[in-house]
Amino acid sequence: MTPDPPALALDAPPAVVPLTEPADGVPEVVDTPAGLAKVVAAFAGGTGPVAADAERASGYRYGQATYLVQLRREGAGTALLDPAALPDLSAIGEAVGDAEWVLHAASQDLPGLHEHGLYPARVFDTELAARLLGLERVGLAAVVAELLGLGLAKEHSAVDWSTRPLPVDWLRYAALDVEVLVDLRDVLAQRLEQAGKLEWAEQEFEAERTAPPAAPRQDPWRRVSGTHTLRDRRRLAIVKSLWEARDASARARDIAPGRVLPDRAIVAAAQAMPRTAGQLMTIGEFAGRGQRRRAGAWQRAIDEAMALPEAALPSTRGPSNDGPPQPRQWADRHPEAARRLTATRELVGVLSEQLAVPVENLLQPDALRRLCWTPPTPVTVDSVSEFLAGRGARAWQIELLAPRLAPVLAEIH
Repeated sequence: MTPDPPALALDAPPAVVPLTEPADGVPEVVDTPAGLAKVVAAFAGGTGPVAADAERASGYRYGQATYLVQLRREGAGTALLDPAALPDLSAIGEAVGDAEWVLHAASQDLPGLHEHGLYPARVFDTELAARLLGLERVGLAAVVAELLGLGLAKEHSAVDWSTRPLPVDWLRYAALDVEVLVDLRDVLAQRLEQAGKLEWAEQEFEAERTAPPAAPRQDPWRRVSGTHTLRDRRRLAIVKSLWEARDASARARDIAPGRVLPDRAIVAAAQAMPRTAGQLMTIGEFAGRGQRRRAGAWQRAIDEAMALPEAALPSTRGPSNDGPPQPRQWADRHPEAARRLTATRELVGVLSEQLAVPVENLLQPDALRRLCWTPPTPVTVDSVSEFLAGRGARAWQIELLAPRLAPVLAEIH
């Protein structure tokens, strides 16, 4: 008698089929006006949504420029476009009209597409859809594997896409990234509708599509990793001066700043406060040949910071903003606000579990903090709704949260 298979086998997930070759082969990169004209004609004659992706050279080049745009549409096939050679791609947007564009993590790619004249009329973000459905892993490869049973290799995700010519293996990877986006979109849309979340998703997609450009960061030098370990203003001035010198060099050479001078080197110099280039080169992070060659420039930046008068040194507290202080300070400075934040966070956390939607997707954390620090007067469902709308909350978020938050806020004076 043949024994029954073990129970574990019945519960085993379906096998993932590796996706190794684009259906139409690996396209050549389009980098001429004539080639772009052919793509425009093909996409104008295609049907359905446009699958899109964009590749940058983060970690290699200065800034966030896009170095490859991948597009696919039914009836048009896949196009790989070189935006460095073809900076104006607006004709493609005109060709597809009001077609929906399908992207994964659209907020990352839309700014780059905008720089090249591509402004989708409608967007479907497969990563955001996966978040709203409560999927544990929302990277493209993970979502494709879970919902389509296909395996996408991601070994080229962090390569230098400014390389020319691009290796064929990279082009294959790039083409495959848009190969199944529309199929994935259809599965996600069906699941969203079944879960009663499709309208939520559509509001999120539209907010993402119409989001204004990000405002410039205040004191971007404060983002140097490890700066929090420095407690005095003179050392912070060294960080600022070295950051500015590094940024100028990186911009001029079109190299990622971290490749010019790592953050850890900046912090090590600020801790040591060397007085000469010779002393600077005794610091381990400055022992390499490249840093020795530029030691004079780095020391000049340090000397400038050391020569600043006390009044010109940066604050240890960072730039002020119009928002509330860090929540860890609330208990002492505003006990009622601290209690409101604790109570509302618990409420949002419970709702997050019930709806299988991450907390940060239910309501932006900054909006909740501001609401708890200075709630509207009087606290009503309408006043809370108005407050949340003013902080960018979507209609579905307000409808869910305002009736729940208002009683909690009104109770804690």
